[in-house]
Amino acid sequence: METGIRGRCALVNGASAGMGKAAAESLAAEGVDLVLSARGEARLEEAARDLRARYGVKVTAVAADHSTVDGRQRILQACPSPDILVATCSPPPMTPDHRAITPAQWQASIDTGLMSPVHFIEAVLPGMVQRRWGRIVNIASIAAKYPLELRILSGAPRAALVNYAGAVARRVAPDNVTLNTVLPGMFHTAAVHDQFTATAQRNGTTYDAEVAKFVEAYQIPAGRFGDPRDIGALVTFLCSEYAGYITGQSIVVDGATTRSTF
Repeated sequence: METGIRGRCALVNGASAGMGKAAAESLAAEGVDLVLSARGEARLEEAARDLRARYGVKVTAVAADHSTVDGRQRILQACPSPDILVATCSPPPMTPDHRAITPAQWQASIDTGLMSPVHFIEAVLPGMVQRRWGRIVNIASIAAKYPLELRILSGAPRAALVNYAGAVARRVAPDNVTLNTVLPGMFHTAAVHDQFTATAQRNGTTYDAEVAKFVEAYQIPAGRFGDPRDIGALVTFLCSEYAGYITGQSIVVDGATTRSTF
């Protein structure tokens, strides 16, 4: 399907791995030029080289921490007026006991999961409104909609982000600018791989065995974790010309884990 976004420019934060990288790749496949950011320079540069080689689009890599003022300034200097903004980040640590969460962990989670995307949205919205075209997609977490103690650090800041995005979406809808949020469940990302591999080493098992245990414990009907490419494809659709009437929405992608009519 022709998405109508060939030649557009997208800023994708958290793009060196996982769902951010999958979104960048899906956009590149549609002919979208990219500015990618992430903290790890080596992995980010590798992702940029790969996308240039495979899709022939312009790809600029900016190694920076988008949760900091300096990092955001460096990223926006490289891409001050994107047509598309995709915001994601590595997930914060899981929290089996909310009483053990430290003030520093709260602040880091708020800075990364809430304030960073808010600052980027506020920075790029005026240009989108002026050009009367823009697409903004936040990749957040199902924990924003379905509270779970294990994912408090992920869910609480992103619940605020969902509220913010929905409110702003109403303001800019007449200007052909959309804001939507994707709420993924458990996916095979780099962060999940590292986390479950470490658990497997402690338990003397394997990554696949620990994933299977989690799937059973949290009753994921699909019987597996998701593939980041599924999120990438959804993000690209939300950025397409066909999704201009979808805005202010939070879309759950979790293998039917959660139970809700709406």
